[in-house]
Amino acid sequence: MSVVEEAVLWLNDPLTWTRSGGIIDLGIEHLVMTAIAVALAAAFAIPLGAWLGHTGRGAGAMVALGNATRAMPTLGIILLLAAGGLFGNTATVIAAAIFAVPVLLTNSYEGVRGADPAARDAGRGMGMSGTRVLVQVELPLATGLIAAGLRTTIVQVVATIPLAALAGGGGLGQIIAFGMGTQRYGQVLAGGIVVAALALVLDALLAVAQRLVTPAPLRVNPRQRRRRVPAAP
Repeated sequence: MSVVEEAVLWLNDPLTWTRSGGIIDLGIEHLVMTAIAVALAAAFAIPLGAWLGHTGRGAGAMVALGNATRAMPTLGIILLLAAGGLFGNTATVIAAAIFAVPVLLTNSYEGVRGADPAARDAGRGMGMSGTRVLVQVELPLATGLIAAGLRTTIVQVVATIPLAALAGGGGLGQIIAFGMGTQRYGQVLAGGIVVAALALVLDALLAVAQRLVTPAPLRVNPRQRRRRVPAAP
């Protein structure tokens, strides 16, 4: 029996999904870990990125720091935390949150900084304070870019959380780790398929959510985008 056939057989077994510790249980644990990691990163990065985009102070240093964290492999962070005595889901959530910060920080900064200057000046001309201009003018205009950053971050974290199994954590990575440990490579392939399918489904759902939260005047549909691109000579 080939690896592909083993994977198909494993995925078609109802007990694989419904038993205690099966795909459904592990998938829920996977999503909870993802939600906590993204929430931690968003609580830090979005307000900071928005404020830096509003003031422009210290922006270069923070964006450089955010870019530097992209070079740090998530597995390396997990191993560093494990060396410090922190294992399991907690270590993975912290590592995934660190991994998620750069995209959210950069998108928030760029979204606020790129707000229409005319709208910003109009808000100031109406007597708004700096905070009100940020909250009532710049952040709404930056919603699309911030939502795009959240979408990208969530999909990336979903694909990263399987590393938790290497540090004794849970989630769908357990399927892959157990398959590797027992040399059941069909199960390894099946675990990879489940993680990829989850990421694709979430990406599709988040694309819809992104469109819903983006103000209608800021949406650019594909037909408009094509009309804006000049034809090649």
